[in-house]
Amino acid sequence: MNITNVPAIVTGGASGLGEATARLLAKHGAKVAIFDVQEDKAKQVAADINGIAISCDVTNAESATNAFAAAKEAHGPCGIAINCAGIGTPAKILGREGPMDLAFFNKVINVNLCGSFNIMRLAADDMQNREPNEDGERGVIISTASVAAFEGQIGQAAYSASKGGIVGLTLPAARELARYGIRVLAIAPGLFMTPMMESLPEAAQESLAATLPFPKRLGKPSEYARIVKEMVENPVLNGEVIRIDSALRMAPK
Repeated sequence: MNITNVPAIVTGGASGLGEATARLLAKHGAKVAIFDVQEDKAKQVAADINGIAISCDVTNAESATNAFAAAKEAHGPCGIAINCAGIGTPAKILGREGPMDLAFFNKVINVNLCGSFNIMRLAADDMQNREPNEDGERGVIISTASVAAFEGQIGQAAYSASKGGIVGLTLPAARELARYGIRVLAIAPGLFMTPMMESLPEAAQESLAATLPFPKRLGKPSEYARIVKEMVENPVLNGEVIRIDSALRMAPK
């Protein structure tokens, strides 16, 4: 799909992987709408890229529906949807204070998996009404998984389950939405310099980077965004989850 003039929605676009993606898509001509609960940051990024910022709680059906309506009014029906909103707080199944709070597990699943599905279903509804290109393509939906979906570490039960759900969702969604000319993909990043990673001490960042085979550094959000761009532009990429992880295979802890 040609990115130029295509309405694009990026959840979590106020920072980290989402911000880098929003900036790169805008640079290549997309009409970007940033969906985020961080309204002030989202507005700053949107102003920089000549896009729009819309307050959106991805876990809430009404909030997401209203956000899509606002984006459609401003830019037209969505042609590119990127799921970057997510949380990654660690917690053990059996911690010092007892078993994991079920509400904690539910929250991680709700934001990372249910939130991504919420955006997927609404984006697909928007996309089915777009004019197809010469390949019959109407839209592309890309979600963010994680290497933790495959090698989850101790303390990542909730996070790994949520990201494993993204992996499991990708192929059946691609098969179902193929009839509408909609491609569905996911990216599984390894260790990237996100706001969560930036909050760690420099020594901790260096220690994590040392576990990477090559290159021995944390990934840059701009490198994630480059994969998004390739996925959008390459018409035969569909139903796939692509790891971008410097050959990392995570140890148990």
